[in-house]
Amino acid sequence: MLLSVVKIEFDLAKDAVNFAKHGVSLGRAAELVIFAIEPDQRQDYGEGRYRAFGVLDGTAYCLAFTLRGSTMRAISLRRARLKEFRRHVAHP
Repeated sequence: MLLSVVKIEFDLAKDAVNFAKHGVSLGRAAELVIFAIEPDQRQDYGEGRYRAFGVLDGTAYCLAFTLRGSTMRAISLRRARLKEFRRHVAHP
C-alpha cells in the first residue's frame, strides 16, 4: 500500500485515553517510521482501518488508523508485541 498522507489528526479525548493506557500521545504518530501496513479486519468497524508497524525512538510500535481522504486519523498507538515486531519490523 502506497500511503501519501497530507495531514494526521486525532481526537483529543482519545489521545488522553491512549496516553494513560500506553504512555504515548497519538500526536507522535507523525514521527513513526513505518515498515509495514496491513488492513485491520478483526471486526467490522464501519470504515476501513489499518495497522501500521514501525519504530519510534528505537522501539517497535503499532499504529491503528483510518484514512479520510488524504488525512490519516490515528486511533491507537502502542508498543508492538514481540510477535508483531518479528513479523513486521525485524524482517520487513
